[in-house]
Amino acid sequence: MKSYRLSFATISILEKNLAEVIIDEGIVMDEIMIDEYHDFLLSNLSAPFSLIINKKNCYSYTFEAQKTICNLKEIHLIAVVVTTNGALMSTQTLIKINENNNWNIELFKERDLALEWIYSFNSYSRIV
Repeated sequence: MKSYRLSFATISILEKNLAEVIIDEGIVMDEIMIDEYHDFLLSNLSAPFSLIINKKNCYSYTFEAQKTICNLKEIHLIAVVVTTNGALMSTQTLIKINENNNWNIELFKERDLALEWIYSFNSYSRIV
């Protein structure tokens, strides 16, 4: 596993087509950060790829960022680890805003369960 620092987050590459994203505490994600995020994913992962979004920190999004955060056609699965009611509610709102995008997204209370869900799809080898 290799970890990379973006200006607002740490992204760990778990496999060639799987990454874990941890946004820093207190960040307000905007469109510029979303562009940096998308550029990183497209440059460092093999499509189609999946993401574990680990919401262990508290952060928010501008409305424009909410509409574009996971709108890359290369994203296959999104597993979101939510451990607080605030994280759960903000993620549910994000999903609702993007309901027409047909994301393949699931919410989990534990990281291990999120990994199990992703690994239940045959395109992953459980190297991690």
